[in-house]
Amino acid sequence: MSRHHDLVIIGSGSGNSIPGPGFDHLDIAIVEAGTYGGTCLNVGCIPTKMYVHPADLADGVRRAAPLGVAMRVDHVDWPAIRDRIFGRIDPISEGGKAYREGPECPNVTVYSGWGRFTAHKQLDVELNDGGGTQVITGERFVLAAGGRANVPDIPGLELGQRIHTSDTIMRIDELPRRLVILGGGYIAAEFAHVFSAFGSEVVQVVRSDRLLRTHDDDIATAFAKSAAERWTLLTDASPAAFRADDDGVEMALDDRVLRADQVLVATGRTPNSDRLDLAVTGVHVDPLSGYVEVDEFQQTTAPGVFALGDICAPWELKHVANHEMRVVRHNLGNPESMIASDHRFVPSAVFTEPQIASVGVTEREAVALGIEHKVVRQDYAGVAAGWAREDTTGFVKLIADLDTGLLLGAHIIGPEAATVIQPLIQAMSFGQTAHDVATGQYWIHPALPEVVENALLKV
Repeated sequence: MSRHHDLVIIGSGSGNSIPGPGFDHLDIAIVEAGTYGGTCLNVGCIPTKMYVHPADLADGVRRAAPLGVAMRVDHVDWPAIRDRIFGRIDPISEGGKAYREGPECPNVTVYSGWGRFTAHKQLDVELNDGGGTQVITGERFVLAAGGRANVPDIPGLELGQRIHTSDTIMRIDELPRRLVILGGGYIAAEFAHVFSAFGSEVVQVVRSDRLLRTHDDDIATAFAKSAAERWTLLTDASPAAFRADDDGVEMALDDRVLRADQVLVATGRTPNSDRLDLAVTGVHVDPLSGYVEVDEFQQTTAPGVFALGDICAPWELKHVANHEMRVVRHNLGNPESMIASDHRFVPSAVFTEPQIASVGVTEREAVALGIEHKVVRQDYAGVAAGWAREDTTGFVKLIADLDTGLLLGAHIIGPEAATVIQPLIQAMSFGQTAHDVATGQYWIHPALPEVVENALLKV
């Protein structure tokens, strides 16, 4: 027997925030195949940053030496760190589900299982508890099913006790003595920092010739130099095969064999669109990227079906998913006065060491677009807060329109980059010129944002 709902939300990440007082009159279904709360809460932004903070503290030993402070890390208690993190996260996930299933949300039904479309606006949900299949239909749908870790097709590369993705590496029982990380993106960069800071011998294997390929060239080059000083970095290296046994795992490259206690596969993420049979309900998916196609209102090609987050947004960022959720929530409640998503200036950060943050176009992109632009660079070493840290690697790079002084891109590598960049995101979002931002306000001296002030003055 099927059950009909006014609104069906597939995914319990940002999509879980849609039901609220304005939707109390609707019969709502939330379908979740995995752990309640989505990627960010359970296996993404939040737990990884909870690992990054103690890693930053441990790495402070290395950074303190040039300042005349001799320190050492006596012991890293991996199980204690892990249990502290998931001792907070798991109850939040469980509590979120219990709230939606409880008396506080009488109009919401949670289906724990994976759903596939079997007819137009009809979803068959294979229930996780072995209760069979529940058929549900809906007037309107929101696709918020997120994405998953990508696992390349390499002989012997089978996830298990020794080979992990970011989903499972954070819950291992003990800190590996030697860890091989396959990948050159932000996930690889963050975990390389964490495990290296905790004392693991890290080998990063990158199949391309550079790290952080989507970042500005100068930022990527600076990070690669820093990374190579902290762990073994192998670029243009293609794994041919893997072999795991009770004692460890081997990765065969063209010219050598790497052996480690654990392997982390960090080769990107894939939207979950291919697991929903979306064509059945008239939703178009880009055949190359796998992203659900949406318009500026987050509407798919099927009337009454919206999408948000990692299933349709190539940025794959929680703050983007939350922004799109607010757009979808408004448009569901106000179909006659819908609002559009604003993806003009989407910032991102890599919580590695040194920290990285970025917004807008890179220099390479500005050249490719034929934009008349000016590029400036301000080193952290040129301001007092940089002197205090004896920082020799950090810098701010700005790309500005040559005629108007409006910022086109901002890229930072250095201490607290993800925080330092915020005035630049604000300037771009509100159309403020470099001159106005630099001269129209006080900048606290001697604080880190002075590196931004000086960069803007150069523009």
